[in-house]
Amino acid sequence: MLEKLIATIQKFVVLALASMLALVVVLSTVHLGALIAEEIWKPPRFLIPVEGLLEIFGYFLPVLIGVELLETLKAYVKKDVIHVCVAGCYNSNSNTLTDAKAKELIDGPIAIETAELELKKSYLPKLYAVLPAVKVARYIQIENKIRVIVKYQIAAEVPLTC
Repeated sequence: MLEKLIATIQKFVVLALASMLALVVVLSTVHLGALIAEEIWKPPRFLIPVEGLLEIFGYFLPVLIGVELLETLKAYVKKDVIHVCVAGCYNSNSNTLTDAKAKELIDGPIAIETAELELKKSYLPKLYAVLPAVKVARYIQIENKIRVIVKYQIAAEVPLTC
């Protein structure tokens, strides 16, 4: 019963975060569109100076990061798996853990990581199409750091006992 309540709360939190993130992405996109329109209408019209281009391209990366985070949250909701649950399930079952349950706890996150890698492969060409390679590298670096932090937090919760 407690596990079901926790799972429900986790789903609610993820959906709330996804909703708030979607709102931020939409508002950021509108802001970016307004910024582009403003730069286009400044004299000389339809010619964006280098400073304006740099400012515009500087807004693309955060919007793309927001879109990627939405994709990640969507994967969590779609797969009905939350990484932290793996650590919690292991902790709560560590003395009575069966091979079948252990396999399930391992296979779930591996499937998610595989799906995330495929997603990353699919959006990499799109990033290269709109951003310089230096910005793409910075984006990937930021994303990897976030993933390492999450994995560290999960690892800190899993005991190293058998």
